[in-house]
Amino acid sequence: MIPLVEKLSPGLYIVATPIGNLGDLSPRAADILSRADLVAAEDTRVTAVLLRHIGTKRPMTPYHDHNADHVRPQLIARMATEAIALVSDAGTPLISDPGFKLVRDARAAGHAVVTIPGPCAAVAALTLAGLPTDRFLFAGFLPSKAKARADTIAELGAIRATLIFYESGPRLGATLAALAEYLGDRDAAVTREITKRFEEAVSGTLPMLAERYADAPPKGEIVIVVGPPGEAPPATAEDGDAALAEALTRLPAAKAAGEVAKRLGLDRKALYARALQMKDT
Repeated sequence: MIPLVEKLSPGLYIVATPIGNLGDLSPRAADILSRADLVAAEDTRVTAVLLRHIGTKRPMTPYHDHNADHVRPQLIARMATEAIALVSDAGTPLISDPGFKLVRDARAAGHAVVTIPGPCAAVAALTLAGLPTDRFLFAGFLPSKAKARADTIAELGAIRATLIFYESGPRLGATLAALAEYLGDRDAAVTREITKRFEEAVSGTLPMLAERYADAPPKGEIVIVVGPPGEAPPATAEDGDAALAEALTRLPAAKAAGEVAKRLGLDRKALYARALQMKDT
């Protein structure tokens, strides 16, 4: 007799899939995909390859940027009685794709939401880059237009964290040039083809990497990792005065001095004395 396969409980299953090497699919992910009533896939052709790899066939439906608003209500309705697995072409769903709306609406409808974690290109690149990992920010793809890209880089540049960007080969040179222009000599790494045969992580400063890839765009999926800015210069007396003047519009002298001391690393007693002087003038 063929053993009965236990039916999955109804709800949404967020399934991380390999970013290159199919051997990275976890046994739990394979089990969920083989038992799901429906697989919502970014590209059903890509997911079909993965399902063949684990020796199963399941009903699939496309779910991507262009049809999400139309398909999402149908998926939410089916979750009441069926197990719906959500996958992207590679890596963890919801990272740089519209899946969060499906999760939000599933929760609002009272359906169970289960995550099956696994590969993520952003985190994998961070482990390869050799840059600080205690604080990092994933920024996805930078805008393609120069003005919007420059504005975004300027906004991110002051954040004291390692920055992670996704990029394509043809855009890599322009993106690295813009990062070098606005962020300067920061350490960085360009990683590509992660977990695949030609996996590569090239480290250097942003200007060095911009020059390397200016006329030689690489193939494959790319992640750029940029180190955090250097230590900020110590605050000056003028910085303290400016911060105190603003704080005194909201707080009494003692609390204003305490707030500024904590934020700028200046002496609280000296700031308090200065605050009293400022209030008397």
